[in-house]
Amino acid sequence: MNVEQVFPMMGGDGENSYAKNSRVPEKAVIMTKPLMEEAVREICKSLPEKLVAADLGCSSGPNTLLVLSQITNAVDEHCCSLSQQKPEIQFFLNDLPSNDFNNMFQLSVQHQKKIREEKGDEYVPFYVVGSPGSFYGRLFPSKSVHLFYSSYRLMWLSKVPRGLKEEGSDLLNRPDIYIDKNSSIVYHLYLKQFKTDFLDFLKSRSKELIYGGSMILSILGRRDCQASGELLHLWGLLAEALNTMVSEGLVEEDKLKDFNLPFYAPLMEEVRSIINMEGSFDLTQVQTFESNWDPFDDSSENFVEDKKSSGRNVANYIRAVVGPLVTSYFGTDILEDLFSRYANNIARHMHGPKPKYTVLILVLKLKGGEHAICGCK
Repeated sequence: MNVEQVFPMMGGDGENSYAKNSRVPEKAVIMTKPLMEEAVREICKSLPEKLVAADLGCSSGPNTLLVLSQITNAVDEHCCSLSQQKPEIQFFLNDLPSNDFNNMFQLSVQHQKKIREEKGDEYVPFYVVGSPGSFYGRLFPSKSVHLFYSSYRLMWLSKVPRGLKEEGSDLLNRPDIYIDKNSSIVYHLYLKQFKTDFLDFLKSRSKELIYGGSMILSILGRRDCQASGELLHLWGLLAEALNTMVSEGLVEEDKLKDFNLPFYAPLMEEVRSIINMEGSFDLTQVQTFESNWDPFDDSSENFVEDKKSSGRNVANYIRAVVGPLVTSYFGTDILEDLFSRYANNIARHMHGPKPKYTVLILVLKLKGGEHAICGCK
């Protein structure tokens, strides 16, 4: 089954919607703000009449407007400090066609009205455009975009790795829905698919990015080979809930055997290797940081005080992300029960050290284009 057909984010603004549970990627947007400001300053040095930016995999949450605000504020500050003419901004929202673009357009219109009222004559004009499609292929004309941004999207694969579902394969009988720490075969199948997808992503962006422009990416990753780590637990606890429901006759065993997540959290070394293999980009900056599983927990302590509440928060966030995928395999009837069990499993896991995501932040520029910002080299 094509992932594009079954993997939209939860729309709307209810408790389980992505809009209500998107604080995990929001933290990455905040962490990349200095990088965004630096990239905008470099672009504005060439005095472009128009700055074109794209948020790849924007989903339907509020973070896209946060990205847009960072760009417009950076343009405003840079141009005002130099008494420089402000470029118009064209901002593309990209996601799969199933995304709730109408909601994003309504939010952008409200945002634009608010900024006009606040800024008056100092308003930086911007124009928001939808660009539906997979970012693993071409989306824009050649050399047309100054700045690409993508947060928490590239670890989602274009499809489940080939080989996990082949008839007669022993892998069909495994109880896991992600990488099995005891199976190097499964690990290499996932790595192979990530490599294919990331190469396709880089090749497409290398054609579309203007020389001198930047690409800022944040990806869930892992620190070392041993720690497929906390992400193994994150998905393992969901698999545990599903397997329990199979044993109780609430989920069909054959359906669970066919269910695998199209997800891979890479090592930084794997990312570097693929960038070098593709050959078009210099990796100019690299950062890593850790983010708590609970999107509403900003504390630095290494323990969870309210485990039940945190378990619910994490389960709601994961449901907002993978709920449509789960529904496409198992139907809607199991969702409440499944994610209630999942929340309890996570709460139990919280009795140990506080679980965290590892986030990789990358800044890439086209080779040989450090000083050019026009549409041609």
